[in-house]
Amino acid sequence: MVTQKLLEDALNEAEIAETQKFLWYVTPIGIAALCKIKLSQLSSIYHEDAVKEALEVGLDLTREESEEHYLEKGWLILFYS
Repeated sequence: MVTQKLLEDALNEAEIAETQKFLWYVTPIGIAALCKIKLSQLSSIYHEDAVKEALEVGLDLTREESEEHYLEKGWLILFYS
């Protein structure tokens, strides 16, 4: 899948920010929030957490579309227009 390849390639670059629960990356598709918490502990991590933490580092993603991806490096939320 092309989207997955683009996201995986972007995760090999340096993150633009780090918050309590996420590492933030710029991708060719949009802004990606990679969850730092293991998949087995994700029951308490949601989309709203990512939007809230994005504001802490100056990213306003409140009006962006989003979708979830499960990659080799973990659970990721992709925000895009």
